[in-house]
Order: sequence, then C-alpha cells, then structure tokens
Amino acid sequence: MQDDLARCKAAVAACLETALAPLGSMPVEEGMRYALNGGKRLRAFLVMEGATLHGVSAEHSVWAAAAIEALHAYSLVHDDLPCMDDDDLRRGQPTVHKRWDEATAVLVGDALQTLAFELLTRPEMVVSSQVRVELIASLAKSSGVQGMVLGQAQDIAAETSETPLDLAQITELQGHKTGALIEWSACAGAILGGADPTPLRAYASALGLAFQIHDDILDIEGDVAKTGKAVGKDAEAGKATFVSLLGLEEAKARAERLVEQACAALSPYGSRAEPLRDLARFVISRET
Repeated sequence: MQDDLARCKAAVAACLETALAPLGSMPVEEGMRYALNGGKRLRAFLVMEGATLHGVSAEHSVWAAAAIEALHAYSLVHDDLPCMDDDDLRRGQPTVHKRWDEATAVLVGDALQTLAFELLTRPEMVVSSQVRVELIASLAKSSGVQGMVLGQAQDIAAETSETPLDLAQITELQGHKTGALIEWSACAGAILGGADPTPLRAYASALGLAFQIHDDILDIEGDVAKTGKAVGKDAEAGKATFVSLLGLEEAKARAERLVEQACAALSPYGSRAEPLRDLARFVISRET
C-alpha cells in the first residue's frame, strides 16, 4: 500500500508543480505551494485507482487527482484558522496562518479552491466537454453548501449547541464534512471512463465513515509526532465524537465492519479492485 501511495504522490506532485510553475513568489503563491506539500494523497489515490478500473490512464486521471488535492488543501487551510478549529500544526508544520498571517491564509485557501476547478479544465485530461462539466459540477456540489461546507457549518453549530449531537447527527455531519469529498474522489474515475459510479459510491460511503471514526480514535490514541497535528482536542473540548458515543472498542469494531462493507461493494470489479480494498484496510490502521 505504501508503495502504491508513493507512486500516486509522485505523480500528483509533478502535476501540481507543473500547474504552479508559472506563479511568482508572493506570500499567497508560496503559501499555496506550502499548503500542497505533504499529506497522504488518499483522495488522489481514489481518483487514479477508480480511473484505472475503467481503462483511463494515469496520465489523464492525474489532473483530476491533483484537483481534489488542491480542494482538500484549501479546506484544511481554512479549517485551521482561528475562527474555525484554531490549529497551529498541520502535517507536522506550522499552519499557513501561523507561517504567514490570517489574511494570507484566507487568500491561499481561496486560490487553492479556484485552482482545483482550473485543473479540471486542463486539456491533458483528454475528455469530452460533457465529462468535464460533470466533474466540475459534482465537485462544486460535493465541496459546497450541499457537501463539505455544510458539514463545516454543522460542526461549528454543534460547538455552541446546548444539546450534544447523537450518533445519527454525527454520522450525517461527517458524511458532509469528510465523506462528500471522499465520495467525489472515488466516483471521479468512473465518470472519466464514462461508466456507472454506483459501486464506487457505495464503497466510498463506507470508507469515508471508517476514515472519520479512525480520525476520532487517533485523537485519543494518536501521537502528535506521527499525526502531524494536535491530538486530544475533541476530548478536551467535550465534543461529541464516534468514540465518545460508542466507546473506544466499539468505535474500532464499527470501523472494521465498515471496511468490510467497503470491500464488499467492490465485488463487481473482482481482483482488479484489490488496491482499493488495500486502501480501505490502510485507512483504519494508519497512524497519521
């Protein structure tokens, strides 16, 4: 799995370097490069493996993979701001607003978001206008007020609510905040190949929830030196999480069952989907 992820990282890094090469060295431009550095590239891997399943080459799918990583990086830059989660550390480095300032971080996030959609227009993807529009429209929906942004808003509202969220509400929140972009990533390859994304959507639904449950587990058991970000914040704030509601052992068991569901959803692809099954297993064993 690590070798597969490393190959994906290298391809995406080269793609992003090409896209960013014409930019200058103002703080906002340097901040974009800084924010895009590092990360596991799980979403990019989903795009490229989903594309491979449908006969789309890495040379073509890497642009969509780079687009989701730019979108994801924007979400992290803004999420780290003092008015949001107020984090000082991301991927083992000072967050963008700590490295520069809050205004620069806002602009960096804005620029990364627009870069994501620009990357989906690159001619190197070699797709029809219809496919390109479908990718752009679906990413806008997944990242906007019907997806990730809605999840962020629900998360903020929960912090000031007198009534803690229950399990169904947390599941819905995380389905928007984390799951929406994971689902887009998994389905993008099928869209690129002009195929039905239903099996990959089912896979992503289970995978995204398992990913978030494991994130909640890492907030309890994780080591900041490995996670690259602060741990214990949710418990300290008394925030309702999968772990606080289910208990640590049941949360782990729930994540394992979700991984089994994710793997089963890939049955139409047979052994060709083994890299995606490996990814699902990796998601609940990672230390970052």
